[in-house]
Amino acid sequence: MALTDTDPEAERVQLELLRQATPGRRVALALSLSRSVIELSRRGIAARMPGATDQEVGLRFVALHYGEGLALELEAHLADRAR
Repeated sequence: MALTDTDPEAERVQLELLRQATPGRRVALALSLSRSVIELSRRGIAARMPGATDQEVGLRFVALHYGEGLALELEAHLADRAR
């Protein structure tokens, strides 16, 4: 069972374009995709936390993606910095 809904010919063209891309272009594409995925994740978190501040959403993002321990350390650091 395929885990894609991309037409095989379209996928072939995409892969060929990627192969032809310069290293700089490949990096730019990877960074753009990463930014998009992070933004979508943060939006999803915010939608599930109505009324949450940007910081609360950010801390939840860190907890989900990097672990609760790091999120707690970051929260403590931010609290110290705010004093």
